[in-house]
Amino acid sequence: MKVHGRVNTVVIHPLSLGIVLIPLSLFFFSCSSSPRFTKERFAEPKISSGKAPGKNNSGKPSTAEGLASYYADDFHGKKTANGEIFDMHKLTAAHRSYPFDTKVKVTNLDNGKSVIVRVNDRGPFKLERIMDLSFGAAEALDMTKSGTAKVRLEVVEWGPDDISN
Repeated sequence: MKVHGRVNTVVIHPLSLGIVLIPLSLFFFSCSSSPRFTKERFAEPKISSGKAPGKNNSGKPSTAEGLASYYADDFHGKKTANGEIFDMHKLTAAHRSYPFDTKVKVTNLDNGKSVIVRVNDRGPFKLERIMDLSFGAAEALDMTKSGTAKVRLEVVEWGPDDISN
């Protein structure tokens, strides 16, 4: 006597497949590194000038052009990267690599207004921006309504180079 085995086939409904695959794919994609923590995020911005800018003895550009923003209320009264208390009304700024206490002339390229700021903080944390200004500096440049402005940075006086920066 011969018994033929029955082959069972399983049919998976497309909706059931989606219920399994979507959470699984979300899990794997969420494990990838976030772009905000890459080296390029803190890289020096590209200099837009056709000629090579002047540099200090550390090789940092002394002139640059790009987008600046400002910061104010959320940070007022809190410590800056150099340890002092942030006063949004003072003429200060954040830069990714200029030494603390570097004095920089910032010119709003849309209206020609300029202000000299002192670097006392680190930032900006958006790669497309070259400097974050205090509210006081932003007011002097007439950029508080727009929030950002295309600016030219010109180092007036380099702060001391300190590897702890």
